[in-house]
Amino acid sequence: MANTSHPQEGSNAPEFVLPDGDGVSWRLSHHRGKVVVLLFYPGDETPICTRQMCSVRDRWEDYLATGAEVVGISTNTVESHRNFAAHHNLPLRLLADVDRKVADLYGANSIIPGKVARSVFVINPDGVITYRDVRPLGLFKPKDDDTIAAIKAAQK
Repeated sequence: MANTSHPQEGSNAPEFVLPDGDGVSWRLSHHRGKVVVLLFYPGDETPICTRQMCSVRDRWEDYLATGAEVVGISTNTVESHRNFAAHHNLPLRLLADVDRKVADLYGANSIIPGKVARSVFVINPDGVITYRDVRPLGLFKPKDDDTIAAIKAAQK
């Protein structure tokens, strides 16, 4: 499937509902009116993903200051997310996309078959994607400064 079939900057963000680490449903449309950040990552307790989520944790005050709703999404289970968040004291909600439907919907696909690409989507208060960074190989984590700058730009 060509990348152009996936939502791009300027497209409306596709609606979805996923369970978080407590098994509570999280629905994108319930956060309309504020900036939402979707942080797709390949997996809990893997070296680069752990660094990525711990980096978000370490910059959490900066993320909180933006007022954005920031969530992590991977194909791990609710239980895996709960354990991962507890193990690393992660403040953000982790959503379980176990069948990879949301990752596929957004085009967060790795070049490694069956894996999610490390990706960042920033969605403005009107539900439009204003920033998209998809890393199909995923060897390098997104820079928090870039994500925070994209959040601030989406608020304008």
